[in-house]
Amino acid sequence: MANDPLRLVVFDCDGTLVDSQHAIAHCMDHAFAAHDLDCPGLEKTRTIIGLSLPEAIRKLAAPGMIDDAIIEGVTAAYKAAFFELRQTPDFYEPLFPGVREMLAALDTRNWLLGVATGKARRGLDAVLARNALEGRFVTLQTCDNHPSKPHPSMLHAAMDETGVDAPNAVIIGDTAYDIEMGRAAGMLSIGVSWGYHDIETLNNAGAHAVIDHFDQLPGLLETMWGTGRDVA
Repeated sequence: MANDPLRLVVFDCDGTLVDSQHAIAHCMDHAFAAHDLDCPGLEKTRTIIGLSLPEAIRKLAAPGMIDDAIIEGVTAAYKAAFFELRQTPDFYEPLFPGVREMLAALDTRNWLLGVATGKARRGLDAVLARNALEGRFVTLQTCDNHPSKPHPSMLHAAMDETGVDAPNAVIIGDTAYDIEMGRAAGMLSIGVSWGYHDIETLNNAGAHAVIDHFDQLPGLLETMWGTGRDVA
C-alpha cells in the first residue's frame, strides 16, 4: 500500500539460506592442522558458524594455545582452503528448501531484502552467484567492514542504507549470535529451526519467534508487523 512504511528483511547466510556446515568444518580442520592445533571437528565448528573468522578461531582454539599471530595464520589458511574447495567440481553448499519461493513471496509485498553474514564479501558474492541470487538483496553486510556478530553494526548499516527504521526491520538467523544482534539493534529477531543452534538456544537468546520452514515467514511477518508488536 502507498502509505505502508518501508520494511526490511535481513537474512543470515550460513545455516539460514545455505547449508555450508560441512565445507566450513572441513576448511577449519585443515587450517587448524596446518598450525599443529587440534582440529575442532564438525560439532564444535557448528557452534561458531556466524561469527567473524578470527573470533570463531579464537573460540575454537584451546585456551593458552593461541595468540594473535596464530589467529592470523589460521585465518589465512582457512580462506585459502575454502577458496580451493570452492573450485572443485563436487563442492556442495546447497540452498535450504523453500528459499527461492520465500524470496518471491516477500518480493510480492515490496519488502526490501538484505544479508548480514560473518562471511567475507568474496565468499558471499560466490554464494549468491552460484545460486543465481545476484541482485536479489539491496544491502549486503559482511565481516569485512564490521565487528563480529552479535555486535549490531551490520544491521545499523543495513538500516542506514535502506532508510528503514528498527521497528520495520527484522533479522532471520539460525544462531544465538543473529538473535542477539537483532535485539541489540532494536529489530525483530526470528530464528530458524534447521540451522546450527537448537531452538532452545535461539529462544534463550531472545528470539521473537522460531520458524520450521520458510513458507511460514511471510505470514508471520505480516502478523507481527500488522499487530505493531513491541520488539523489546
